[in-house]
Amino acid sequence: MLVLGIETTCDETAAAVIERAPDGSGKILSNIVRSQVEEHARFGGVVPEIAARAHVDLLDGIIDRAMSEAGVGFAQLGGVAAAAGPGLIGGVIVGLTTAKAIAMVHDTPLIAVNHLEAHALTPRLTDGIEFPYCLFLASGGHTQIVAVTGVGQYVRLGTTVDDAIGEAFDKVAKMLGLPYPGGPQVERAAASGDAMRFAFPRPMQGRHDANFSLSGLKTAVRNEASRIAELTPQDISDLCASFQAAVLDSTADRLSVGLRLFREQFGAPRALVAAGGVAANQAIRGALLDVAQQAGTQLIMPPPALCTDNGAMIAWAGAERLALGMTDTMEAQPRARWLLDANATAPAGYGNTRAGF
Repeated sequence: MLVLGIETTCDETAAAVIERAPDGSGKILSNIVRSQVEEHARFGGVVPEIAARAHVDLLDGIIDRAMSEAGVGFAQLGGVAAAAGPGLIGGVIVGLTTAKAIAMVHDTPLIAVNHLEAHALTPRLTDGIEFPYCLFLASGGHTQIVAVTGVGQYVRLGTTVDDAIGEAFDKVAKMLGLPYPGGPQVERAAASGDAMRFAFPRPMQGRHDANFSLSGLKTAVRNEASRIAELTPQDISDLCASFQAAVLDSTADRLSVGLRLFREQFGAPRALVAAGGVAANQAIRGALLDVAQQAGTQLIMPPPALCTDNGAMIAWAGAERLALGMTDTMEAQPRARWLLDANATAPAGYGNTRAGF
């Protein structure tokens, strides 16, 4: 089974072709990603209108490259998958509309993929892991702990009630004057900083639920930075190191609770899986390894290139769904918001926050 995957939910324009064997194993035949960092850098963040226009300009050429590199023609495809959300709606429309056109012209099944499900299923492509497993999904827009029990079967165990981890990294970078994209810059600066210099809070630590909160920590960084008349490079490094240490401690605590909740509901997980752009942070990877070892399970993390947004993860999620006969019609709608766990509800007291979706 050959599937073309298209990803346009944010600021990466991507397309890939994967092959799924009858035994359920997968192989990436091509994976082309074009980052838009240069287009957005001078604005200090992603501008939705610029991102959508760039997808329009770039996508056809990237699909052509992906098909050529894979050495296949459209007539050989078993399906066409596109990320239909959640994401910046302009970009989502571009990718989904393109996939519909290809599917219609070549009479090929269409699969409208939840971008978060693509992250959730990637370790089945890279490591062949069986269900169930516990997913830590951390990116610029999402921070969740999810029980993955099957294709299309997800139970949210914890979520952020305000900022996502990647979002907090980016905002801290911006307030400290570090260039975009901010997350890798904070990690780089933290490597030469003193993590003990600033006593930042560890949000939500010790709570019985598995939810996250980063807004207060971000504010604490801003307050400390404002107390220093003129930030030196060492001040910035120390602030980044102290901030990152607080994130690591909070994440370890929240994941420990999430794994306990997983065991209570589903038994022992086959693995703790980390996905999303934040999983490319080496310090966070080290913290997750400690959590997995303490919980008596293995840690699985796809290669960094497959943690950030890419077409291969969309193609693989499409292939997993196609193998089960889960296809979509041309009426499939683009979505700015799309819950991975359709039954998830906001924690008590957080109904009007990000935890509500």
